[in-house]
Amino acid sequence: MIPVLYIVIPCYNEQEVLPETSGRILKKLRGMMEAGLCSGDSRILFVDDGSRDNTWEMISGYAAGDEHFEGLKLAHNRGHQNALLCGLMTVNGHCDAVISMDADLQDDIEVLDQFMEKYLEGCEVVYGVRKARTTDTAFKRGTAQAYYKFMEILGTKVIYNHADYRLLGSRALDALSEYREVNLFLRGLVTDIGYKTDVVYYDRAERFAGESKYPLKKMLALAIQGITSFSTKPLDMIFTMGCWITVLSVLVLIYALVAALASLPGVFYACLFGGMFLCCGLILLSMGVLSCYVGKIYAETKARPRYRVEEWLRHEPDEKKGSAADPVSEK
Repeated sequence: MIPVLYIVIPCYNEQEVLPETSGRILKKLRGMMEAGLCSGDSRILFVDDGSRDNTWEMISGYAAGDEHFEGLKLAHNRGHQNALLCGLMTVNGHCDAVISMDADLQDDIEVLDQFMEKYLEGCEVVYGVRKARTTDTAFKRGTAQAYYKFMEILGTKVIYNHADYRLLGSRALDALSEYREVNLFLRGLVTDIGYKTDVVYYDRAERFAGESKYPLKKMLALAIQGITSFSTKPLDMIFTMGCWITVLSVLVLIYALVAALASLPGVFYACLFGGMFLCCGLILLSMGVLSCYVGKIYAETKARPRYRVEEWLRHEPDEKKGSAADPVSEK
């Protein structure tokens, strides 16, 4: 049986790139259908994450013009990770496999065949991994590499140079639906699912058009989200740091006392004030780390909805279609 594939693409103010993205991916999907890698009931699902431009109007036009396009509109902006999860959970039960990717055409769509080939070989999770970071600036390349190394030190399992370009089979989707975290970090959740996995390597291109939706501020927020969602080592580090500071403080006080008895000028006060400022800074740092975890606990205990769907423009599979050719709008 030929599998039904959904390609899920979160969108936020992507009107500049959508015409090119929709055309390229539709052409690729049709080629995969002809090659027998996916069925004719496969779809491309654009998820509008509360865009303020004409993104939803364009998605609606694509859905009305071709049965292989569908649109999902969120009631308000919930962020990339929530929009992606919404798309994945919406198509769960309607497909055999789903591939998630960004709308900016930086992910190489030519390797979509390889994703499906590995799925047909029995893989439930297939990661798209960048071969190199030649398109990044030196600063972004350096910070990204430092981030992955830091995550590894803290014991958080992530795939090196992997973002959100991946394939999930139906079993993996069912497993993902069991995770109820409000604070989402899908790169970490997927690695926790298990099942047979594999990797597809690709070259990442420059953004086709528009501006990046992940500036440095959002990248740092995602990094903190990943660390605090999957590792408690920062808390252990605070305890270890406290122990060492206590030992060093005692040694400094002993030195200051000896210096005072030896009548060395200014040494006692320099050690005293230096130690005080050091301890105050470390206390504030520790409180900041603790506040991150407390804030996440607060958000989880409220258990508010991670997203809310306003409208879903979908096409029924061929065997379920009536005489109407228009997409069904589910609100």
